[in-house]
Amino acid sequence: MRTVPASEAKQAFASVLDTAMHEPVLIQRQKRDVAVVLSMAEYERLTRLNVAEFQRFCDQIGERATREGLDDAALAELLDETSGD
Repeated sequence: MRTVPASEAKQAFASVLDTAMHEPVLIQRQKRDVAVVLSMAEYERLTRLNVAEFQRFCDQIGERATREGLDDAALAELLDETSGD
């Protein structure tokens, strides 16, 4: 990953964009990491990974709830009880 100071990124933004097509570019301001510029393809890949991981998490919770006897009727009852608060 290439690292550039914010002042350089501002002056050579087109170059930052060109580099981001091949690798993420870390932008630093006063030696602190403040942003990362990455390609749209990489952004979409990361987004898909996050969605897939969230779906796996939901599936695991659903399986656990089923094992512990939480069916649709019990869930509806719980939701009805909490909606009255």
